[in-house]
Amino acid sequence: VITNGKYKSVMHRVIAQTDGNRMSIASFYNLGNDAVIFPAQTLVKEDETSQVYPKFVFDDYMKLYADLKFQAKEPRFEAMKAMESNIPITTT
Repeated sequence: VITNGKYKSVMHRVIAQTDGNRMSIASFYNLGNDAVIFPAQTLVKEDETSQVYPKFVFDDYMKLYADLKFQAKEPRFEAMKAMESNIPITTT
């Protein structure tokens, strides 16, 4: 979301060792429920039509995610676009 689709996550899979544990580390995990998520303004052209992802409140996304868990992320973001409201964005 932050890169407005400019940088894509790569599809990957893991071949785990049968005689050991696999460890994963999550980063940028569990923001505050009231955090507003949106693409970096420097990656969105001025005409607003180039914004790929909507701005949304993290808690709203997590509620939707729980309902659609294990499904592709595209339907979740489409649902967020439908829910998008005029969330004020404050920069400090």
